[in-house]
Amino acid sequence: MDPSSLHYFPLALPFLLVLMGLFAVTVAVVTVRLLSFASVSMGVGPRTVLTVLFFSLLGSYVNIPIAYLPEREVSSVAGVTFFGVRYAIPIMHEWPATLLAINVGGAIIPILLSLYLIVKNRLYGLSLAGIAVVATVCHLLAYPVAGLGIAIPIFVPPLATVLVALMLSRRYAAPLAYISGSLGTLIGADLLNLDKVQGLGAPIVSIGGAGTFDGIFVTGVLSVLYASVVTRWEGPR
Repeated sequence: MDPSSLHYFPLALPFLLVLMGLFAVTVAVVTVRLLSFASVSMGVGPRTVLTVLFFSLLGSYVNIPIAYLPEREVSSVAGVTFFGVRYAIPIMHEWPATLLAINVGGAIIPILLSLYLIVKNRLYGLSLAGIAVVATVCHLLAYPVAGLGIAIPIFVPPLATVLVALMLSRRYAAPLAYISGSLGTLIGADLLNLDKVQGLGAPIVSIGGAGTFDGIFVTGVLSVLYASVVTRWEGPR
């Protein structure tokens, strides 16, 4: 197996630059103490939040193989456009199966941080409710794309998580937004649609990778900030 075909940034350069710009703006927000408030609401420090987001972006390049799915036909296209977003696809000409992998930045890091937030804030019941709602929404809107795998409109996860988190708890809206958005997207868009990836001609299907990484990353940035701003205006309940 060629390692260069396994590891690649899930987004084409223009959209990757957009996410990098979003991260840069988030870093700048620290100077006006907004992210600091958001991180306190989540129960972790502002440096930790920035570090997690930074490594999530870098980790999107790394896919860890899990299994091989029998495939009759493999696509060799260099990219797929879905809802205006151009996703990068590794070029493979002869490949007997679709490789199922898990993305470090779009799955492993969000899962670990979500579990930490659940335990630290004791949000077991609320988290289950939030994840269930977001997973349902993402599953209904996720769409199989030939050559890519499973994709979902980029702003669905963050918008859904903000509404769900604020409805469940004003006090814990920030951590609930991250937990519900990250795990809900992974479960609803990726895990519940694994039965659909065969036959799409995708050489690599990455859980938390191309098709869902952008939504998960934006969720990690926007959902927490949105929830924290509203919580700050209205005060904890």
